[in-house]
Amino acid sequence: MNALIVAALLMATVPAGDPPAGMAAAVFAGGCFWSMEHVFDEIPGVQSVTAGYTGGQTKSPSYQVVEMGATGHVEAVRVVYDPAKVAYETLLNAYWRNTDPTEGAGQFCDFGSQYRPVIFYGDEAQQQKAAASKKLIEDSHRFKRVLTQIVPASTFWIAEDYHQHYYKTHALAYQQYRIGCGRDACLGSLIDSIDAFFVFGYVVLNRIKVRLVGLRGWIGAQPFLGDAP
Repeated sequence: MNALIVAALLMATVPAGDPPAGMAAAVFAGGCFWSMEHVFDEIPGVQSVTAGYTGGQTKSPSYQVVEMGATGHVEAVRVVYDPAKVAYETLLNAYWRNTDPTEGAGQFCDFGSQYRPVIFYGDEAQQQKAAASKKLIEDSHRFKRVLTQIVPASTFWIAEDYHQHYYKTHALAYQQYRIGCGRDACLGSLIDSIDAFFVFGYVVLNRIKVRLVGLRGWIGAQPFLGDAP
């Protein structure tokens, strides 16, 4: 019995703390968190990307419980970044470019409430920017629907160690999963539509025009503040 208790404690998830001084945090859910980590990992200015669970009611949820879809949690990633080096808009661009906004019940081959697409905002500024980016997509009329949710951030529970950067630690297994899931094939069909309104798209945020620049993966010029040319 003692061994079982110890094993359970070792598997327990813990809440993420505040980001280091000078850093900010952004939380995104876009289906399997294995496939969302690499989206942000190599962006200059990003300090860390952590897989975890958020948006639910149960404390210290395990992977097994979340996968049952009964706790309200989603698989998500928490991106800690330096706002002096990378804009929140750049993270939003990378998110939209790597998810399917037309599917609200899951993403790609992963279905269930635990895989629903969500942008979790940590403050009013993030909320406004996320909402503006979603409206830009909706107003393009290139998709029949945009089902990605934008909701307040809640406790982010850090997932079990074996999930962290799974695409690196289990590269072969991950590639087999990704190919089998058809994620890249689906994203390829969405790229042209997404690029069409992110490249040279403009939206007004707090009376300031922000240029949203399309990305190839995460690659691309960062958004800049100022008037459109």
